[in-house]
Amino acid sequence: MSTFVTLAEVLEARGAPLDEDEVWSLLLGTVESLLDTSFNMCSLISPGSLLLSASGGLAFRSCAWSEEMCSFTAPEVLQGRAITTRLAVEKVLIYSLGMTLYWSVDYQLPQNEPVQLSGHLNSLLLSMCEDTALRRADLLRVREMCEHHHKAALLFPPSRVISQLVEEVLHDAVSCTSIRMCQGGDTSHLNHRSQAIRDRLHGEEHLPWPPCSTCLFPNFFSGSLRQLAETNTAMKKLME
Repeated sequence: MSTFVTLAEVLEARGAPLDEDEVWSLLLGTVESLLDTSFNMCSLISPGSLLLSASGGLAFRSCAWSEEMCSFTAPEVLQGRAITTRLAVEKVLIYSLGMTLYWSVDYQLPQNEPVQLSGHLNSLLLSMCEDTALRRADLLRVREMCEHHHKAALLFPPSRVISQLVEEVLHDAVSCTSIRMCQGGDTSHLNHRSQAIRDRLHGEEHLPWPPCSTCLFPNFFSGSLRQLAETNTAMKKLME
């Protein structure tokens, strides 16, 4: 069984944001994984649901809806619109991935300190986080731009970078704490920080989002939150 850690755990262990090359690699690897898997298996991407494997792979875990998860949820979902087509789900995932990666480069930065991103990467993330789904970049376009940058910049393959990120957490765990398998870290701070990032991303103040009770994908994703909660409880008991 491969060891997985969440992106939130990677950042917590490092205590600093990802650098630009790491973001490019994680973006390409995640997009490739999404294109290779069924969207039914991934309803939302966040720092606590994006899993990095020691072998260099990526996976996605389902998470119960919460105030923190809503921070990475596309506006059309928060507005209660039905997400019933593959393209609509793709645009929702693109948004949450863009917000997740922007969160990773803003991690623990003071509010008065600018995010260190090139204009190219910043523009790409902005296109992924457009409020209007029709204006949002799609997976194929994002992959094309990532592949072009990787070739031009001679970056390492995503799998190598992902393995190195996981290794940082494993090394930190040896001296500090034990690794939790696919359980994620404490993400209670995500909501406040993500809203601040959104404000910085768009360069303006926004009204509060609607309450999280509207965060639903009606009639599209299989399974129930009760089953998810029971599964998580069972996994925790096995690991105790």
